[in-house]
Amino acid sequence: MASFLSCLSLESLNPCTEVVPNITYQCMDQNLSKIPHDIPSSTKNIDLSFNPLKILGSYSFSNFSELQWLDLSRVSLCSPGCPGTPLCRPGWPGTQVIRLPLPPKVLGLKACATTPGSILLISKQDKILLNKLIRCEIETIEDKAWHGLHQLSTLILTGNPIQSFSPGCFSGLTSLENLVAVETKLAFLESFPIGQLITLKKLNVAHNFLNSSKLPEYFSNLTNLEHVDLSYNYIQTISIKDLQFLRENPQVNLSLDLSLNPIDFIQAQAFQGIRLHELTLRSNFNSSNVMKTCLQNLAGLQVHRLILGEFKNERNLESFDDSVMEGLCHVTIDEFRLTYIRYFSDDNVNFKCLANVSAMSLAGVYIKHLEDVPKHFKWQSLSVIRCQLKQFPSLDLPFLKNLTLTANKGSISFKKVTLPSLGYLDLSRNALSFIGCCSYSDLGTNSLKHLNLSFNGVIIMSANFMGLEELEYLDFQHSTLKKVTEFSPFLSLEKLLYLDISYTNIKIDFNGIFLGLTSLNTLKMAGNSFKDNTLSNIFTNTTNLTFLDLSKCQLEKISWGVFDTLHRLQLLNMSHNNLLFLDPSHYKQLYSLKTLDCRFNRIETFKGILQHFPKSVEFIYLTNNSVACICEHQNFLQWVKDQKLFLVNVEQMTCATPIEMNTSLVLDFKNSTCYMYKTVISASVVSVLVISTVAFLIYHFYFHLMLIAGCKEYSRGESIYDAFVIYSSQNEDWVRNELVKNLEEGVPRFHLCLHYRDFIPGVAIAANIIQEGFHKSRKVIVVVSRHFIQSRWCIFEYEIAQTWQFLSSRSGIIFIVLEKVEKSLLRQQVELYRLLSRNTYLEWEDNPLGRHIFWRRLKRALLDGKSLNPEGTAEEEQEAATWN
Repeated sequence: MASFLSCLSLESLNPCTEVVPNITYQCMDQNLSKIPHDIPSSTKNIDLSFNPLKILGSYSFSNFSELQWLDLSRVSLCSPGCPGTPLCRPGWPGTQVIRLPLPPKVLGLKACATTPGSILLISKQDKILLNKLIRCEIETIEDKAWHGLHQLSTLILTGNPIQSFSPGCFSGLTSLENLVAVETKLAFLESFPIGQLITLKKLNVAHNFLNSSKLPEYFSNLTNLEHVDLSYNYIQTISIKDLQFLRENPQVNLSLDLSLNPIDFIQAQAFQGIRLHELTLRSNFNSSNVMKTCLQNLAGLQVHRLILGEFKNERNLESFDDSVMEGLCHVTIDEFRLTYIRYFSDDNVNFKCLANVSAMSLAGVYIKHLEDVPKHFKWQSLSVIRCQLKQFPSLDLPFLKNLTLTANKGSISFKKVTLPSLGYLDLSRNALSFIGCCSYSDLGTNSLKHLNLSFNGVIIMSANFMGLEELEYLDFQHSTLKKVTEFSPFLSLEKLLYLDISYTNIKIDFNGIFLGLTSLNTLKMAGNSFKDNTLSNIFTNTTNLTFLDLSKCQLEKISWGVFDTLHRLQLLNMSHNNLLFLDPSHYKQLYSLKTLDCRFNRIETFKGILQHFPKSVEFIYLTNNSVACICEHQNFLQWVKDQKLFLVNVEQMTCATPIEMNTSLVLDFKNSTCYMYKTVISASVVSVLVISTVAFLIYHFYFHLMLIAGCKEYSRGESIYDAFVIYSSQNEDWVRNELVKNLEEGVPRFHLCLHYRDFIPGVAIAANIIQEGFHKSRKVIVVVSRHFIQSRWCIFEYEIAQTWQFLSSRSGIIFIVLEKVEKSLLRQQVELYRLLSRNTYLEWEDNPLGRHIFWRRLKRALLDGKSLNPEGTAEEEQEAATWN
């Protein structure tokens, strides 16, 4: 309850803290001398501990008729103890450090607050010192102090050295069930006026000055009493008359705690004919002989549960002899618990006197062997916790239903057992390794429903649970699982409801791993990994899942349809992974989903349609992600603001990017800034697009523009060359040896423009092609070959030639197909293929007749539009006339 408390300002008139409005008030350590009047009458719980209320007068609480819980504790302290040991006495739960009126260093003590009913110890010397320093406890309780508290069920008076109880001080508490009077200097139960508390169930008078276990006659009125705690008093002997009340009232089903009393004698037959629900004797005896004698004098006792032994750090026995247990042969016991026995005279303990108990428990017992337990023992439950076993017990017990062997400190290996009735098995925290797990042959049972093998070593899954088809609970967490078959190891477990394989070093690369688990409700598989860090479709068969934990699995992606069959799933934990997006479409088929946990991922924004989240969702966790607070994700950020009702801790969601908004709250992101930027961004985008388009067009048509400009410049002049030859460098031998030789050295003679000969050095290639090639030539000869089509420069020259032909308004391109080119290759240049298909072209044939026809046709095409040279020879004129 303290976690809900808040600090109170100095200006406040009411010194108490309102924990639950009109119900619960915390007034601890407020230096109150009387009950505050500002607390409403409807209050049910008040904590007035650590206040100087010296006297509780009559009708002190008359204003609180609804009160159910009242704490009037003053102080509980711990002895400093020995160096290196815990300051608070072990065995008393719920301790925590609290403030003292004086600093602990002054007192040489450490203060501890306790939960109701817990006990803390202080040495006599320290107690005298403390009583001198602190004088604020309740000393007197007057008659009718709690008059009118008919609803009060719990009253705590811990730490008040009450000097006087008025006879009627507890009158009016008609519903009191729990009375805690720890450390109240109570010396005699006879002087404790509680005989009228007929509804009382629990009485705690531990840590007082009681030197007798005698239960007064008024106990016969307490017919509802269930538990009496007399621990840590000064009881040394227990006589027959002390327990006469229990003998005369066999219907009372009482639990009696006598721990930490220095018992050295129990009178014979003191417990004869007495029946108890529970008897606790821990750290009572200073030797094995005393313990043996006292246990022998428990003869005739019938007890449901007997707790025997010591506390972890409060041990009196130097050794423990087997013969001590012989004293229990004449005690009827249903459940037996032995705690923190350090030394045994023999490694084995003889439990022959406990053959008929139904439940056997060993906790913190330094027993090394638990062998040779007779088969006739009727143990139905065996618990071995934090012991020192050197080997796993080979048990053959036909009646055993529950076996717990956990946190064993010895080094043991699993051995097969024969337990035909076993339904519950817990072997966790033992560092066990299993070569082949698990089957009927290992455990000798077909009835097993609960199996816990968590926090162990390597477990090799090879037996596929044959014979264990009744399993409903299976836990492997923090053990190392290894699968040796290609089939699902759980194929036979159709009744399994709970499976935990968290942190078992499994890499999921087989989609059928959970085949057979048709009834599974809860699946925990955190801390494992998946192939390619992608959650694959492994849940097709587990249609009854309601709880699924996939945290810390390094997941980056989720395959489509992974969760589509999980219509009953209510909680899905995807936290501590590496997911980049929140994609609602993955979860839209989860019609029963209530909680989705996606904390500690790398989610920047959503993907898909946010409305695809199931309507059943009540809580979504998205904190500790990499949310990008930018206008591009404006829809997602607005959705986060709109869904405050089911986004848990949304006020803690922070931005990861951009840098200037790092650690800023997502809820602080303003959409208005996005509208201002949109205009600027739109204008900028349009400007950039226009400039980019113009630049692209200029770049793309630069050479065509150069060609247009050149056509205007050279349109009035005569052409220098008869033809500009475009060809691949791979065909240069043919151009030199055939084309140039026949055209420039033949009759009539033609002047060709060839790049290797006529281009001007120091000028860019593209400029030479346009200015020296096209602008100064009448015709263009294109030598088409396989190499030509594959050359980027040749295709570029051909495209410029097309533009040149268009601008000159004449048929100036002559195509020469030098070799047969595959149509599939030629079709790569669509325009060239189309022109060759629709126009006449020259085809080179390397034979006498073919060559003659080729040169005749080529020269005729070149003479078209050629003006004869007036200085030419008569032979050339006659030859030209012949060609025409």
